[in-house]
Amino acid sequence: MGDQKARTSTVSLDESTSAISIPSTPSSTPSPPPPPLRHPISLVHPPTQEKKHKTKTKVFRVFRSVFRSFPIITPTACKIPALPGGLPDAHRGSSRTRVTGTLFGYRKGRVSLSIQETPRCFPTLVIELAMQTNMLQKELSSGMLRIALECEKPADKVKTKIFEEPLWTMHCNGKKTGYGLKREANEEDLYVLEVLRVVSMGAGVMPRHSMVEGPDVELAYLRAHFDRTVGSKDSETLYMLSPEGNNGPELSIFFVRI
Repeated sequence: MGDQKARTSTVSLDESTSAISIPSTPSSTPSPPPPPLRHPISLVHPPTQEKKHKTKTKVFRVFRSVFRSFPIITPTACKIPALPGGLPDAHRGSSRTRVTGTLFGYRKGRVSLSIQETPRCFPTLVIELAMQTNMLQKELSSGMLRIALECEKPADKVKTKIFEEPLWTMHCNGKKTGYGLKREANEEDLYVLEVLRVVSMGAGVMPRHSMVEGPDVELAYLRAHFDRTVGSKDSETLYMLSPEGNNGPELSIFFVRI
């Protein structure tokens, strides 16, 4: 009796064990791998132009109110010496600021242009140009590259900044190459700008972003400081600034509304 009870309990234990182990048996289909981690982004938002304008306007109003409190004095004789060369160039014509420009793209893909206030800021402008990367490298090797981006003036006279235009007709060294398209910065753009965050000027290649698929394995880039010249509300120009003593290629990008 005791042996029969032991055998019975052993059989029931084996049956219960097998009943439990069947659902936990791994299936033949392997589980999908976890998604790749996103590249951490440490770029910061640039200061808005509206805050700068408001600050300048407030300072000007305070200065004007203080100036009006001064007594009015009529001078008996006042002669202002004439400058032999007139006003310096810095006080006439266009306003200029320095920005960071980056041209990048895969060798068999189209070039993208990114404009940043500083290398550590999010881009204020990203345009996909009508030019492949290998063609850009070929044109730069000639020593001079002129890119003209043209768009039509709006008929309704809406006050739109020239960098906010969505579509551009592109000319490269006088030849029409197609259309440039403004777009929001995507994950790949931010990956490139994040990798180049500590680079102020330079050119080279970097590995492909792990989350982007394609035949090209390397991404070429050119980064430099650009002198941004605002001629009017319908024209701006970016002149690439080469390091002193470096006879590098000349690159100019013109934005024009006609």
